[in-house]
Amino acid sequence: MIQKKERRYLFDDKQLAVLIIPLIIEQFLAVLVGMADSIMIANVGEAAVSGVSLVDNIMVLFINAFSALAAGGAVISGQYLGQKDEKQACRASTQIVWFVTFVAFFLMAVIYFGKWFILHVVFGSIDADVMRHANRYLLIVTASIPFLALYNAGAAIFRAMGDSKAPMKVSILMNLINVTGNAVLIYGFHCGTEGVAIPTLLSRMTAGILIIALLVNQKLRLHIESTLQYRPDRRMIRRILSIGVPNGLENSMFQLGKILVLSLVFSFGTYAIAANAVCNVIAMFEILPGVAVNLAITTVIARCVGADMYDQARYYTKKLIFITYAGIWLMNIVIVFLLPVIVRVYHLSDITSDLTRQIIYLHTISSMLIWPISFSLPSTLRAAGDAQVTMYISMISMWLFRIVFSYILGKYFGLGVFGVWVAMIIDWCFRAICMTIRYRSGRWMLKKAV
Repeated sequence: MIQKKERRYLFDDKQLAVLIIPLIIEQFLAVLVGMADSIMIANVGEAAVSGVSLVDNIMVLFINAFSALAAGGAVISGQYLGQKDEKQACRASTQIVWFVTFVAFFLMAVIYFGKWFILHVVFGSIDADVMRHANRYLLIVTASIPFLALYNAGAAIFRAMGDSKAPMKVSILMNLINVTGNAVLIYGFHCGTEGVAIPTLLSRMTAGILIIALLVNQKLRLHIESTLQYRPDRRMIRRILSIGVPNGLENSMFQLGKILVLSLVFSFGTYAIAANAVCNVIAMFEILPGVAVNLAITTVIARCVGADMYDQARYYTKKLIFITYAGIWLMNIVIVFLLPVIVRVYHLSDITSDLTRQIIYLHTISSMLIWPISFSLPSTLRAAGDAQVTMYISMISMWLFRIVFSYILGKYFGLGVFGVWVAMIIDWCFRAICMTIRYRSGRWMLKKAV
């Protein structure tokens, strides 16, 4: 009797758990440390909070760009690993590290030379005290850009080979240095903005240097060449950019859209600003499992596509989106139960508390129903090399629905900040429909990058 050959999957449940759990821990710590930082910065004063916040909004644009370029490198390396071509996978890893480093130094120089333009034109007319804090913070934190780029590139390479523990450990160390440094300099030495900026610089320097030091280990399945002589591979760089550039533009436009919408929120008054700020923090926790699993989707699907196992790519897409739904449902149920406590912690007024609850209930329901299709399904498309289409869909959706409908619903229909959040959910719905149509068409399977 001939036995049916057992189907071999590229990732078993244990491997998926080993990949996903560290990613969730890393994302959770990043959000938690961000909250701790904001609390400590508040002790310096409102002007410091405003100055740091303004600069961070600019920095997020660059962080998103580096993350996107790193993701492009991870997709290429992952597809080569799927082909069992480890030599080319390592070459792609080396190219992305060097390329991101050069881009980072170029952007750092642009920021330093364009500092006056950023402070006086981009930020507009701000108080002199806020300007002073923003200037000081910008001068110090800009020096961390190359190291942040190195960490993002290194972390993406580790995840491409299925190792998310190494970047998690480096991230934990980075966050510990940041939080401890903030506490010592702000509470111990009573420093101002530099008490926030210096630990940020030191923590990113440590993370960038450490993760690259780990990657030069030639025994790793994916490693980089241990040489300071860079030989650019234009063909490889073009492949990386074919994924990284559309992804970077998509992420940058997303952040720019948020900044534009934020200017509308400011016009609704103090209670609306406060409710929006609190809701943004809570919302980050609600989608945190999805953000983590999306990183795993890139690793898994790139490997499947590289091996020409599109049936497995479909299988893992369904499985990982199911895991995303499970994680988001669990996280959101916990947050709904804790919401009364969370609102009390922020000492909000009655009108702000009521508005916060309304927005969070809307976001909770939408996250549990729509978010995974809107944002996890595109991760499969990008990992397969179909990054341009996701960019077009996301940019159209952002400008047409997130921004235009924010003004229509928030300003002209009088819904205020609640209308801004409704516009965001409409944006999600449009994305979900378009991404589903693209996925079901199967055309993404013709976009293999290598």
